[in-house]
Amino acid sequence: MTEDYWNHNTHYHDVVLRNVPRGCGEALDAGCGDGLLVRKLAPRAARVTGIDLSAEMIAKAKALSEGFGNVDFVAADLLEHGLPEDHYDFVCSVTAIHHMDFTAAMTALRDAVRPGGSLVVISLARNRGPRDWAMAAAGVPVHHVHRLRRRRQAAHPGPGAPIAEPDMSWGEVRAEALRLLPGASFRRHALFRYSVVWRKPR
Repeated sequence: MTEDYWNHNTHYHDVVLRNVPRGCGEALDAGCGDGLLVRKLAPRAARVTGIDLSAEMIAKAKALSEGFGNVDFVAADLLEHGLPEDHYDFVCSVTAIHHMDFTAAMTALRDAVRPGGSLVVISLARNRGPRDWAMAAAGVPVHHVHRLRRRRQAAHPGPGAPIAEPDMSWGEVRAEALRLLPGASFRRHALFRYSVVWRKPR
């Protein structure tokens, strides 16, 4: 198992983990990278699948997850792979959806959730306008506080997954997420991330 490193993405893993339903059967991590979140989900679900476009990341995830008997990894394009509908008790995605067509990806994740199940998406958005830039600036001291608290972990940049700049603004992401997921909770976080939390009606 890999060391539990810290960066802006892993900082919000707790948002994901606290929304895993009790008695979770099938869970999916879309854009799983090196599988760190899959390994964190493993004690909370009967089965966890990680999917990622990068075959290199999937190979790394498999190597780091030896000994976990309830995890699987798939190297595939999320939108081309075709997720089973109404299948997963829990679906999550951390800083991956901005690499894809937002509407298509969010729809695929939404449809994969079983009625009564939950979806959590964490990602980035683009700053547009003075308010966005002011909120981004306010996150800089928060970053440094966490970096000082986690000096050893904070040096870890992450698993080496591809980086992409978001196209959609914070307002655009919020509006489209709430259109696709009625009743969802959208929150902008200090460390340059947002979260969308949704429970699928039964």
